[in-house]
Amino acid sequence: MLNPFPELLMYSFVGPFILRVLLGFIFIDLGFLKFRSEKDRWTASFETLGLRPADLFVPLYALLQITGGMFLLVGLWTQVAALAFVIFSGIELYVEWQAREILKRDMVFYLLIFAISLSLLLTGAGAYAIDIPL
Repeated sequence: MLNPFPELLMYSFVGPFILRVLLGFIFIDLGFLKFRSEKDRWTASFETLGLRPADLFVPLYALLQITGGMFLLVGLWTQVAALAFVIFSGIELYVEWQAREILKRDMVFYLLIFAISLSLLLTGAGAYAIDIPL
């Protein structure tokens, strides 16, 4: 079947840009939530999973999410940040699966973040990024 809007294919480089910026804002927000309102829940979930000292791991995890989100916003080391977020979202899927009563998000949220991260890992930064494909 023919593509109904072939003219729009010339803007295909904008798709990864939109996903990159969206994912960057999401992970920056998730990182700040781990420092503020969700800190107790994440500490409890890390302790439930046996990750100790949870008081150290939660802020470190939040800082990694904020830093990676900033990298995605500017388009720097996009595939490295996307790989980290594939791993992070896999961890959060596991945490959500094991400690459903502690965290308030659902599996669909983390699956969507996982899919967006994997897409950015495979496609690269897209438009308006510092990363240049070789």
